[in-house]
Amino acid sequence: MGNYSSVKSLMDKYWFKKRSYGWGWTPSTWQGWLVTLVYIALLVGIFIWIDNNSHSVSDTLYGVFIPFVALTSVMMVVSYWKGEKPRWSWRYPNREQDK
Repeated sequence: MGNYSSVKSLMDKYWFKKRSYGWGWTPSTWQGWLVTLVYIALLVGIFIWIDNNSHSVSDTLYGVFIPFVALTSVMMVVSYWKGEKPRWSWRYPNREQDK
């Protein structure tokens, strides 16, 4: 019973858990979901603002590219800081047929 509580307390500190397939994270707590929703809301708001105010293709490209890279970089830093250490995985670790 003590082992389960130590694993549970360890998982509670992670806002993002590593993905079962591939590389990256998935929100696992309300804090992780909040960060993800704020990220999406900011991107949508910036895209709508740029769509309403851009006058040329270069305005649109610079207006979309720079905020997208900046916000995604911040999201990656937060995910790395508050998530499990990522590593590449191809399958679920506890499946019976993989043993």
